[in-house]
Amino acid sequence: MSTTKSRLVRSVLLSGLTAAVLFTAACGAPESTSATGAAAGATASGDANDASSQQLKVSPVPSGQATSAAVSRSGDGGRTTKKSTLKVASYNATSGRAVIKTATRQQQTSSPSATPSTSASASASASTSPSASVSASASASASASADTAVAVGDVIASAPASGAPDGVLAKVTEVVGQTTAGTEVDTEPATLSDLLQDDSADGTVAVDPSSIGVDTLVPGVKISWAKTGDLTFGPEGAKLPLGNLRLDVSAAVATATGAPASAAASVKGFVQLAPQVEFSYNGSGTADTPSGAFIGLSGDWASQWELKGQAAAATDDKPLRIAFAKLHADPVLQVGPVPVVVNLDLTCYFEVNGDGKISVDVKQDLTGDFRVGGSFSLAKGWTPVSTSQMKGTPLTASVEAAGKVKASLGAEASVGLYGTVGVIADFAPYLRGEASGTATGSTTGSGSGSGSAVGAWSLFGGLDLTGALQLKLTIFGTPIFEQRIPLGELHREWLLTQGTGKTA
Repeated sequence: MSTTKSRLVRSVLLSGLTAAVLFTAACGAPESTSATGAAAGATASGDANDASSQQLKVSPVPSGQATSAAVSRSGDGGRTTKKSTLKVASYNATSGRAVIKTATRQQQTSSPSATPSTSASASASASTSPSASVSASASASASASADTAVAVGDVIASAPASGAPDGVLAKVTEVVGQTTAGTEVDTEPATLSDLLQDDSADGTVAVDPSSIGVDTLVPGVKISWAKTGDLTFGPEGAKLPLGNLRLDVSAAVATATGAPASAAASVKGFVQLAPQVEFSYNGSGTADTPSGAFIGLSGDWASQWELKGQAAAATDDKPLRIAFAKLHADPVLQVGPVPVVVNLDLTCYFEVNGDGKISVDVKQDLTGDFRVGGSFSLAKGWTPVSTSQMKGTPLTASVEAAGKVKASLGAEASVGLYGTVGVIADFAPYLRGEASGTATGSTTGSGSGSGSAVGAWSLFGGLDLTGALQLKLTIFGTPIFEQRIPLGELHREWLLTQGTGKTA
């Protein structure tokens, strides 16, 4: 009896141990020995991370480098967003029709980097259990299908694509069918909240000056730029700081009717800037609205320019404005898995408002920085941001006769996301001169000056910064406001030099 009982106990223990081993093998073997299992494990881990709030990294995408689309789709307990193998083949912004294609995926089983032990283990597993091999293959197909299939409700973010030079941010409303180019779908506009959800991101990215397209609008405009590893030089060998774009311009300006040839007026100089895009998002607000956001443009500014002659406005009370160059760039920011496309437009111009009576010869060196944009918080909604620190130094200045003149050398900026304008700003550094009586005067910029006859004269440098926030900033997923919100006028002026006429 004792022997029989002992055998029975041993049999039960062995059965239990065998069941435990089989259970462990069934659960653990695919993940530890098959590439498909490893990929599935990584995906599950990524999805779990996506489900919780993260601080996403903001980094630039090199110009011309293709990026896969990010896709947000419904999941257990909410939405998950990740980089996918999908790409936007074409997009029609008017109809919302898009064609989505699948990038070629290299099968990990054929990869030369697969280790012998992994291959051997996979082969052993396949030979031991054919059904397990079929199951693994089906699992791989299902995994690939889940990653690449387009479904109604998916939110897609893409870098610039055919028919979508400003990028794509859209939600799939209908899967129309398959074409030779990919899956054809209908879409509607989406928001960044649909993608970034409760994640956060904050970063400033410099715009590569070589990626900025420049259209010159008047003769005599010269373009130069410098970036890391690829330097060009300004006129007369002037070396530019890295990351800067420089535009040199020289143009004639209208004079008063009947003015003598000696009164000919002109504007000459350069604008040099290093633009940066600022982006931040804090998704820890309500279910549909972030708690904070910011989009803006900032950077260093330098200009050196001169105004000569008896300049006059084109018509009474209206300044003469001449745009001399248009600049455009579509830098792509990689915000975690999401490609965020920023659309940047700059129009450089000079503007003159004068009575044609005063004759000036003034040259100013201006350096500083600027920052314009829109900031959102749940408590205050959208509020404008506009700051600038500028310093002007007179290089030469002379004034003759009585009158007034004001000339600006500035830039109109537009910043948006995925083709929707969010912030517009007019950044206008200027020179202003006025004289009374029959004053004449001059200075070399060192503070010393001279005058004659009777009267007074003054020359000023200054800065005007105006603009507005646009309705379409709702692309962040923030509440709609009914009208444009002015940035508020930022006006600064400083005395360059002045003098009082004295009897000779």
